Amino acid sequence: MTTTRVDPAMIRTLPKAVLHDHLDGGLRPATLVELAAEVGHTLPTTDPDALAAWFFEAANSGDLVRYIATFDHTLAVMQSREGLLRVAEEYVLDLAADGVVYAEVRYAPELNTRGGLTMREVVETVQEGLAAGMAKAAAAGTPVRVGTLLCGMRMFDRVREAADLAVAYRDAGVVGFDIAGAEAGFPAADHAEAFAHLRGENVPFTIHAGEADGLTSIHQALQTCGAQRVGHGVRITDDIPDLGAGKLGRLAGWVRDRRIALEMCPTSNLQTGAATSIAEHPITALKRLGFRVTLNTDNRLVSGTTMTREMSLLVEQAGWTTADLRDVTVNALKSAFVPFDERTRLIEDVVLPGYSSAL
Repeated sequence: MTTTRVDPAMIRTLPKAVLHDHLDGGLRPATLVELAAEVGHTLPTTDPDALAAWFFEAANSGDLVRYIATFDHTLAVMQSREGLLRVAEEYVLDLAADGVVYAEVRYAPELNTRGGLTMREVVETVQEGLAAGMAKAAAAGTPVRVGTLLCGMRMFDRVREAADLAVAYRDAGVVGFDIAGAEAGFPAADHAEAFAHLRGENVPFTIHAGEADGLTSIHQALQTCGAQRVGHGVRITDDIPDLGAGKLGRLAGWVRDRRIALEMCPTSNLQTGAATSIAEHPITALKRLGFRVTLNTDNRLVSGTTMTREMSLLVEQAGWTTADLRDVTVNALKSAFVPFDERTRLIEDVVLPGYSSAL
């Protein structure tokens, strides 16, 4: 393996893929200020730079519940057709500017209905905004393919409704499903009926698990609900008593051997207390042990991050090389919820050529 190291300027030019990124956690601060003024929502500050700093600091508490509470401000401006269109279009353009060539954006449509939109109208509006962003990115020479994951909120009662929408719109840009929200105390198995429906309709899904809760959460997501990927999954290390020796417990072995992708989000994990540092984040050890780890942003505004920043932090603090960055990008595309031939084309025609000159 090469030992080539790269700086952030080089990393920004590399093709990237992100599987775990929330629409309502990635607004531009200036857009949030403008939209909040239009709807009469009071923000902590109306200075975009100060607002970005506020989000990062407020989410840096080491507590997942408090982290989630910062979304009250972003969701406040995402209750109208106009707000959703703008946020979705800018979401795509920001990823394209960061070198992302494939992304899966996730959001819970039930959280965008306070202004009178139905969940179906929310889905159609977001898809319209994403399509506009993809068209503009392609015209600018920075094409990015964005698929949608619809989320159900695990602590509420509309998960099955969201799952039905994922089935209804699977040929209109929606590529899969997820459940989100506070993990501890709200087991995924409570929504087994929704997951059974998705399996019966051949709709893939991931589940937030192993972030604020432990191995039981991961086991339930995989073995009870049938998830094809795990959102975060950082607590899989609880089944690997000695990461250095690499002796795997049965659940960890299942995850590795069956190539179940872990959607890992280093900066976010530091903020919620799921990890202690970038240097010691389990993503590096798990990659060395052969797990299919993927690198993700989770919430770009709330975590003050981008894919370039996540990659740069691992290079600077965990000794990652260009080859490591390439590998997690390929991992993400191998486990993306789009057809095999599309994934293969992105890997062979875009990702591998894009990294070849840097290796």
